[in-house]
Amino acid sequence: MTYVPPVTEQRFVLDHVVKIGELAENPRFAGASPDMVDAILDGIGQLAAGEYAPLNRHGDTHNPQWRDGKVTMPEGFKAAYRAFVEGGWGSIDGPEAYGGQGLPFTLAGCVIESLGTANMGLTLINLLTPGSIHALMAYGSEEQKALWLPKLVSGEWNGTMNLTEPGAGSDVGALRTMAEPANDGLWRIKGQKIYITFGEHDLTDNIVHLVLARTPDAPAGTRGISLFLVPKYRLDEAGQPTIDNGVRCRSIEHKLGLHNSPTCVMAYGEDGVDSLGELIGEVNGGMRAMFVMMNNARLMVGNQGIQISERATQQAVGYARDRVQSARASAPGAGPVAIIEHPDVRRMLLRMKALTQGARALVYYACGQVDRGTLGDSAAAMRAEVLTPLAKSWATDAGCEVASIGIQVHGGMGFVEETGAAQHYRDARIAPIYEGTNGIQAADLVGRKLGIGNGEPLDALIMDIAAGAHNEAALERLASDCAEVTTWMRSADVDDRLAGSADFLAMLSVATAGWLMAEQLKVAQGMRARGEGDPVFLDGKIVAARFFLDRIVPEASGRKAGAMAGAGGLYAIDSAAFAA
Repeated sequence: MTYVPPVTEQRFVLDHVVKIGELAENPRFAGASPDMVDAILDGIGQLAAGEYAPLNRHGDTHNPQWRDGKVTMPEGFKAAYRAFVEGGWGSIDGPEAYGGQGLPFTLAGCVIESLGTANMGLTLINLLTPGSIHALMAYGSEEQKALWLPKLVSGEWNGTMNLTEPGAGSDVGALRTMAEPANDGLWRIKGQKIYITFGEHDLTDNIVHLVLARTPDAPAGTRGISLFLVPKYRLDEAGQPTIDNGVRCRSIEHKLGLHNSPTCVMAYGEDGVDSLGELIGEVNGGMRAMFVMMNNARLMVGNQGIQISERATQQAVGYARDRVQSARASAPGAGPVAIIEHPDVRRMLLRMKALTQGARALVYYACGQVDRGTLGDSAAAMRAEVLTPLAKSWATDAGCEVASIGIQVHGGMGFVEETGAAQHYRDARIAPIYEGTNGIQAADLVGRKLGIGNGEPLDALIMDIAAGAHNEAALERLASDCAEVTTWMRSADVDDRLAGSADFLAMLSVATAGWLMAEQLKVAQGMRARGEGDPVFLDGKIVAARFFLDRIVPEASGRKAGAMAGAGGLYAIDSAAFAA
């Protein structure tokens, strides 16, 4: 299936949700001129459609291969990634002092969206490198920045995040990897990590691992964790990665989806060769440094919800336009029609489009708030913190729903691997799990984010939603429901809050996306009335926004009861009774 980059939609959201023109008024982002934005969207769209998309199905059926600790990527992947590096696409928002272009983070998200929609598995190599850059910028020494950042910014080397261990998944504080002092300020790292995305591959000549480990006599739990930079190869006197650093890939996982990417079991310092690492930041300061990386990654995972939704929607629409079956019920004598003419198929396709556009608006808006925080807007920075669990969770849940609907549109053919619809469903399913499960994101919302800034950022978001509802009754009601649940949550005990956290997160996410869709609806209607823009695109935007506000927003108010139900009903039986 041919992938068509949604450049017009991306530009519309950048202009009217992110308001990228306002960002470009600041000297820090002056490079984000209209011509530059257009060039980025068009250029990355061409790379995505021309180089990445044709490899998507191939990589799903011809997976990365592990042999003797080395991983070989599918044919064509190295050339596609080289085109990414040579085009400077990894440097969009990188710091200028280290070879980056210093453009808004939101534009880097557009780049990742286009590439990931074309080939989500290959684009995973870019998921954690930006977070590695941010962590080094925030906590690395000047020497470390000069040594490691230029190659990370260019994409010549990729970065990874090493948290999870057997028996220490979401409970990061239970990890057992150790770091002992060595010579020259380095540390010997020893232990194993699992689920490491692109921990080993042949697309770059070095891999920069950021590894959480414990130093001797460190306090228990997360307070005793430090962060170390542990490269696959140490650098020689000429600065080239030639020295074996004892980093080994023991195996790669056999996964439900994302077969295009290697997910690795990594071992450090276990076969007689020291794995030497550099401390990033302070001893026992690892979690602070890692959260810089994780917050970036969570927005990029939310971006993956857009990616899979867009690709599944494009494929479903193409199939529905071509597949002829049955007469339309309102015109039985007219003969068979393309299934896109049947009401229920139209309902499914419009739901797919509305959810995709709502997810894009939410994730782009969150990224735009990060950019405003970079410019010194503290209120925007706080809002970005509130939005991060929403963008990560709701967008990825939407991705799973849209991919599932895509199979339904195909009917029985959707359940057959050769059509490609099943791949989207398989690839989507990991996104609600990694970088903090969506349940953890919901817990974060009703825990730290509920009271962050004395509650003002969350309250201000809900007030903005209510004020921007534009007389949309369902959205006004949902904003009121979110305010009521927020008040209830602040007086509830921890179990009751957690019991309703998923429902509350869904309500607030849909309310935020609904607000942003209402804003776009107003703009699109105005442009249509004035005869501006592409009428076909604007008509589609108006219909999708209308569907979101009329059908998806009212559903979210139905989750209010669950958000405020408390934990009592969840514990009405003991654990043994679940198996009865």
